[in-house]
Amino acid sequence: MGDGYVPGAPGVGDPLVGRDADLRRVRERLRLGAGGGALLLAGEAGVGKSAVLDALAGSAGADGVAVLRAAGLEFEADCGYSCLNQLLFPALGALEDLDADLRRALRVALGFENGDPPDQLLVSNAVVRLLQTVADGSPLLIVVDDLPWVDRASAAVLGFVARRLSGLGGLGVSFVAAARTGDAHPHETGGLPAYDLPPLDDESAARLLGSRFPGLARGARRRLLAEAGGNPLALLELPAALRPAAADSPAVLPLTRRLETLFGSRVAGLPAPSRSLLLLAALEGTGDLGVLQAAARRATAGHGLEHLAPVERERLVHIEEGGQRLGFRHPLIRSAVVGQALSGERRAAHAALAHVLADRPERRAWHLGEATLEPDEEVAALLEHAAGLTLRRGDAAGAMRTLIRSASLSPEGPNRSRRLAEAAYLGAESTGALSSARRLLDDARQAAPEGEDSLHSATASALLLLNGNGDVATAHRLLSEAIESAAGTHRYRAGDKALVDALHVLAVVCFFGARHDLWQVYYRAVGRLTPQPPPILAVLGRTFSDPARTGAAAHGQLDVLVASLAGEADPVRITRVGTGALYLDRLGEVREPAWQVVRAGREGGPARRYISALIHLCLDDYLTGLWDEALDLADEGLQACEEHGYSAFAWYFLYIRSVVLGARGHADESLATADVIIDWATDHGAPCAAHYAHHAAAVAALGRGDFTLAYDHADAVSPAGTLASHAPHALWVAANLVEAAVRINRREEAAAHVRAMREAGITTVSSRHAMLTEASAALCTDDDEQALRLFALAVDTPGGDRWRFDHARVRLAYGERMRRARTTSESRTQLRAALATFEELGARPWAERAMNELRATGSRRSRPAAPGIHGLTSQKLQIARLAASGLTNKQIAERLFLSHRTVGAHLYQIYEQLGITSRTMLRDALDPTAEPAGRSLQVRSSG
Repeated sequence: MGDGYVPGAPGVGDPLVGRDADLRRVRERLRLGAGGGALLLAGEAGVGKSAVLDALAGSAGADGVAVLRAAGLEFEADCGYSCLNQLLFPALGALEDLDADLRRALRVALGFENGDPPDQLLVSNAVVRLLQTVADGSPLLIVVDDLPWVDRASAAVLGFVARRLSGLGGLGVSFVAAARTGDAHPHETGGLPAYDLPPLDDESAARLLGSRFPGLARGARRRLLAEAGGNPLALLELPAALRPAAADSPAVLPLTRRLETLFGSRVAGLPAPSRSLLLLAALEGTGDLGVLQAAARRATAGHGLEHLAPVERERLVHIEEGGQRLGFRHPLIRSAVVGQALSGERRAAHAALAHVLADRPERRAWHLGEATLEPDEEVAALLEHAAGLTLRRGDAAGAMRTLIRSASLSPEGPNRSRRLAEAAYLGAESTGALSSARRLLDDARQAAPEGEDSLHSATASALLLLNGNGDVATAHRLLSEAIESAAGTHRYRAGDKALVDALHVLAVVCFFGARHDLWQVYYRAVGRLTPQPPPILAVLGRTFSDPARTGAAAHGQLDVLVASLAGEADPVRITRVGTGALYLDRLGEVREPAWQVVRAGREGGPARRYISALIHLCLDDYLTGLWDEALDLADEGLQACEEHGYSAFAWYFLYIRSVVLGARGHADESLATADVIIDWATDHGAPCAAHYAHHAAAVAALGRGDFTLAYDHADAVSPAGTLASHAPHALWVAANLVEAAVRINRREEAAAHVRAMREAGITTVSSRHAMLTEASAALCTDDDEQALRLFALAVDTPGGDRWRFDHARVRLAYGERMRRARTTSESRTQLRAALATFEELGARPWAERAMNELRATGSRRSRPAAPGIHGLTSQKLQIARLAASGLTNKQIAERLFLSHRTVGAHLYQIYEQLGITSRTMLRDALDPTAEPAGRSLQVRSSG
């Protein structure tokens, strides 16, 4: 907890002893009134962070700076957007000046309007715009105390706001938040500059103690100074506790206990009605005096707010300007109030608050849950409903906690088991709380009637199996049996959430298994859904299972789903549609929603969905040639999998590393990584993961000219002449198999595979597969005229140039065939175009092949081959130009959706490549005339 207002400390107008230099440094870093900035004020408990914030706010107000304040509340930490509500309460009148979408998003988030949960990024942007409106060009200071107790939803928004404010030139908004060292939300405060508030020096500590307690005995003073160690809170509070005791015995209890006891003793001396009122305020959390007055009349025999007077005289609380809200002077007062109250008193206070909060179902349910001692199905049901509201607001972690409380109040039996299982499912599927999910599942099974298990229990178990030591077959059997055995309960209703969730996880399990027989349970279940299957389940049954044969038929349904993502905030729905789009090569159409999920994940959003969105972006990046970004996001994905325990999805990111490194000529590292994936896939019975690894290995082997190895890897996915049933990645290796077969003179196998590609109709799956099918057919024919005609069709495939690496490979093969057919001049056009792309991608082996072919045509290059201008890749060139324009690493990172550390690492490499030593030399080093004609720098706004 933070420091709050130090009881008995000087008022706002009085100087803080020993803090002049600290206040000056804080004001300088905040650029208060001079452009704005953001700062995390950190320090140990009691060091005076809250006092510094008070002094800062007071002096700012005296200078005419508008101030908005809020503080994290322990008892509101699970209530989404509660701190944001507190902060923006004085500014709500400016809501009407916002655009309709921003206004509605903020009103829904703050609980003033019903609706679907708004996207956290939309809420964040709405807050920035609201602050801009409130500031109206004048200085504005935002002060947030006790950041660790800020609810996670508010913390994510405030973190976003803090990181953006300093970039809004001329706005003049400053943001400062306080937290104990190491206690701030790690995801929300990452990258925020910090100032560590030190203890008072010996001279200042002695001066403070002497000025406030001049009559303190010398021995007590000496011992107290030694124990306090410059902590202002201990210096100011311990003497008050010493007065009734012996003056020479200040060290009776450990410091933390002594301070808590001190606050408790001050509370204990209050009249009973005042203590009751203080307890209500501590548990209510927001300080709403209207709620407190109504609850007090019910809980304290008709007494009202008149009993606040003794509390105010003791300086335990303060009434904020306007007289509508109560604030505690220090969070430890709140803790002491709650800790000192008897359990019966706490339950009675919660019951009173629940009674007056009848129109606020989430908060009412929470207070009822705390007021209830014995199992109570009615209260448990209210909490379950509140969990649903919380989940729809986008707070999966809060919904999980509420479900756990609901289960604890459920009588023994199926409802208790079901609620625990659903909480476990949320932990496994969304929040990343896998260890908690395992414990909850154990509890759910103990609570269930003998032999009975819920669908959510089975679904959570399947996810835990995949991410543990289990295998795909066991997870499939568990889910299949649960879906079929629970048919009497769900009756295959399309609106049954547990059934739909189970079918989505079953689709993932079947995909991992990559076998026709595994998908039959899914097909049967989806076919029986009434009145009709949800569109996304129907699409997955075609595009995610056997896309070579059934994927093209889903384009129409996918069109509708993709269009419906406009304005979508639900990360689950976004990533599910992305999964449906994967094998139709339509991930590019969901890039912006995917980035939305990634940004939310970086701010602490649902971990599982964050990882899924990263996977989709990585795959699209590989196909479209954004390879630097693909590698960066793959590293981010691997870290997220490790941090959150989702080991079953790490292989996707290893695959991206393997396939990109292989294409760039790092064959040994690529093949070693592929082997790691194959070993994992073998241990877990997940052949689909092995298929991805074989694809990467085939690309690496083709790059270094080991065509036999490339053929073996491609053939391991789908034997020559067939497109393996329900092995989706057979689509991605088909052209590689054909090329490898032709190179090792296995033309019959190559031709058979082309026939299989045509018979499956994969030319209608996507422009990429249409292009690669024609190019594969061209490779197989001995007739030069027919081959050149097929290559021309492939190169000119509408939309084919979007798939940059594949398109360049087709151009390379076309140019090679042209040269051999003695159309030398025309071949140079294709070979040069292929070479330019390979160089920009950094695909070194392919660039060398293209260069060798060009030399064989008699062509001479005027400059050495290099990936992009001065040897820079496309992404490094973007970073270099942005840095040369004057942007900071942080600003570049935000523009390109990278981490500032990634930008720094790239700049270090750029300096080495360009032979420079500083950012100031970049502009001269980047000679625009060296850039190839027709190539321009583009900064992607969508990431």
